Amino acid sequence: MSDPFRLWAFGDAHVGTDKAHGRESLAEAISQSERGGSEGGPPFEWDIAIDVGDMSGAHHGLPDDDEGRELRRQFDSLRDHRREDIYSVCGNHDRSGLDEPEAWWWQKWVDPLGQHTAFSGVDSAARRYPVSGAWQHYSFRVGNLLFLMLSDRNEPTQTVGRGTLGGNPGGVVTGETFRWWKHMVLSNPEAIIVTVHHYVLKNTTVASGEWEGVRKGPDGRWQEHYHRPFELGTPQGASYLYWVDSQPDSGAFERFLSEHPGRVALWIAGHTHTHPDDNYGGKTHIEQRWGTWFLNAASLSRYHMPITTLPVSRLLTFTPGSPDVRIQCYLHTSQYAAQGWYPKAERTVRLNNSFAGPTQETPTSTRPLDPVIG
Repeated sequence: MSDPFRLWAFGDAHVGTDKAHGRESLAEAISQSERGGSEGGPPFEWDIAIDVGDMSGAHHGLPDDDEGRELRRQFDSLRDHRREDIYSVCGNHDRSGLDEPEAWWWQKWVDPLGQHTAFSGVDSAARRYPVSGAWQHYSFRVGNLLFLMLSDRNEPTQTVGRGTLGGNPGGVVTGETFRWWKHMVLSNPEAIIVTVHHYVLKNTTVASGEWEGVRKGPDGRWQEHYHRPFELGTPQGASYLYWVDSQPDSGAFERFLSEHPGRVALWIAGHTHTHPDDNYGGKTHIEQRWGTWFLNAASLSRYHMPITTLPVSRLLTFTPGSPDVRIQCYLHTSQYAAQGWYPKAERTVRLNNSFAGPTQETPTSTRPLDPVIG
């Protein structure tokens, strides 16, 4: 198959926040991709989309069914694609409260496994590339690309969590998820591994270093910038995956990648909203460490974090027989520059292996779940 594979990467739509300001962040981006934008941005082709999380805004509170229904309504703006062409992970603002069933809102209304079709509209049998796993970690394949989708969740050792901390901005995965991810990476040496999580790893892309998510004010106290400095919410790690297996600032993923350089080709994330030329901390939106390319694809929201938020997304084009991936930046408004492609932020990155074109799969039924490796 000679056709390129086009992956649209977006996140941080914060649907409830933008809706309160009269803007439909997700629906507008979908419409722009399929029909073009009202400010001159062109439409563009994409095969599947990756949503890196934070569909909820909820005015910085807990997501609820009203916002879920609004999310479903905006997903229904799809015309040239099916709902199942979008693959999602849970972000920190999609978490539910500590006294609620874990991630109930995200599982009900985003629902990558298609277990709540009446609410989410996701039919697992209609997936072009079927998923395998559990809500907190699942996989799917496109040719020799293996996507490992890791969701963010509440940190169980903290007594204050989602809601009070505005999302507890430090990223979290369980030990079970980390072990599953390691197993999948090590047992698929032939694959081009693409990891998707709401967060990048420490000291990879813009503002992902310790304390780089916030700023110190004239009074010497930490103040809001990219994120909010909730004292009990590990603000020092607000911009990166901070908790693994309940260990703070664990470095678990970083150590694994340093010991297996190049085994993971791409890490796609969001969380930190900013303009495409930002290089705070000496890091841009696209950087390579340990042989892995890290990409921050956020955000679709215009209003959620007003100091830094700018509606952008990325389009990755994989060409069969080539190790090169073209990464384009799309501006969804004209706040920063003309709506549409922003050539200054375009990059081409080279992977260790060439892409083998996807085999079109006929949607039939869900594949058996991958076993969890303890």
